[in-house]
This record gives sequence, structure tokens and C-alpha cells, in this order.
Amino acid sequence: MKNWPALIGFVVVGIILAVVWWFYYQPEKPEPVQMTVKPPVVAPPAEPVIQHPVAPAPSELEAAAPVLDLEQPLPKLQESDMPMAELLGRLFADQKLDRFFILEHFIERFVVMVDNLPRPQLPKTHRPIKQTPGAFLARGERGQLTIDPANYRRYVPLVKMLASLDTRQVVAIYKRLYPLFQEAYENLGYPDAYFNDRLIEVIDHLLEAPQASDPIYLVQPKALYLFADPDLEALSAGRKILIRCGLENAIQIKSILRDYRKELAIKN
Repeated sequence: MKNWPALIGFVVVGIILAVVWWFYYQPEKPEPVQMTVKPPVVAPPAEPVIQHPVAPAPSELEAAAPVLDLEQPLPKLQESDMPMAELLGRLFADQKLDRFFILEHFIERFVVMVDNLPRPQLPKTHRPIKQTPGAFLARGERGQLTIDPANYRRYVPLVKMLASLDTRQVVAIYKRLYPLFQEAYENLGYPDAYFNDRLIEVIDHLLEAPQASDPIYLVQPKALYLFADPDLEALSAGRKILIRCGLENAIQIKSILRDYRKELAIKN
């Protein structure tokens, strides 16, 4: 037990060091933990940034007056079929509407078509315009199939009809009826988006469609014809329509679209 004095000395020294640490080096007491949980700060939903607002100017309403009764309030969207049929009848005075249009739920169909033109396919059950009369024409033997140029004549009546319209008047009518188009767009699942912005975006998409000259080669793996060029086949539904209708028709359609874009994109 000769080591007892040394052991006691170590214990005493340890106690002294502990006392010194306690009085001189004790860390600050931690802040008490708050048990109350504050609710997270949730930012209010951001308003959609509208790039091209629709607010018809008096001069535009004057352009619409010959066709649209400005004194009448807008119908409800679900009750707009008859007013739209009457309006289109006045706008296309010398045309047979049922040759081109599907008038039932016309506004909703138009909105669906616009929204889907940049996508791979158009929903066939929601088109506002009827299928082009006649069958799609191809010529040549398997392995060398091309679009028959005679096919392009099928689209000429519709292109002529569109070209005959007064662009400013059509846009003025659209702006007057715009709340109905916006409601239909929101009903598609876009409550925070602005339809006129989407319309201009789609017009720009179509204007950038490539120009394809004859011969345009096809393949027919099954019942339907496909473009043999994979770059053409990968195009959106809207751009494929422009190619199928032929170069001359496509050039004229793009010219019409530019005119509409100029009127639709005016910032008020």
C-alpha cells in the first residue's frame, strides 16, 4: 500500500481542477428549447405573368360591331353554342359553316386544338374543324412512297376561306369574347395560365415549322403513312399538318398567322 499517498494526491489534484473548471470555464447555459412550433411561412400563390393582355380598344370594338352585337352581354360558356353558331354565320356570310366547322362546344374545341398543336398528336374527338374532305393521297411503290402533290388541293378551300377574313375584325371579336376562351382554358387544368399567351406561343411554334419541298417520302409500316425522314416524323402535330398541306399552302398559312400574331400581341 506504499502507493496510497500518491493515489490520494492524484485524487486531490483532480478535485481541485474540477472545482476550478466549474467556476472559471463553465460554458454559458444553453437557451431553453422552444416547444411551440411556429407555422411555416407560405408565400401566396404568384399571379401569372401575362405577356399579352387582352383588352379591346374602342377602335377594335368598332371593327367587331358589324358582326357582333356589343350591347348584348356575353353568354355563359356552357350556353355559348347557339350564339357562336350565329356569330360564325355572320362572319362567314358566303360560306357553308357545316362544311368546315363542328359548332357544338366550338370554343372549348378551339382551345383544346390550340393547346395541342405543339404536342405529338391532336385529340380527334375535340377538333373544331372537320377532317379535310377526301383521302390522303400517296404515290409510288412501297419503299419509294411520296406524298402525291394532288393531295395539296384538298386544303385549298380552307386556306382560301381563312385568307378571305378581315384579320382585325376576327381579332376584335376574339377579344370581345375572350373571357369565354379563358374560362375554357382554365377548365382544361390551367387555372393560373393565360390563354392568349398560349395562343401566341403556338403561333410562334407553327411559324418556325420547317419548309419541306417535294418529293416528301413516306413509309407505311401499318395502316397509316408516316414520314420516312425521322426528323419530320418527330415534329409536332401542328407542324406535320403544315407539311402535309403542301409548301404553297403552308407559306400562305404562315402569312395569315403572322397577321394574326401582329394583332394579338399588341400590348395594351
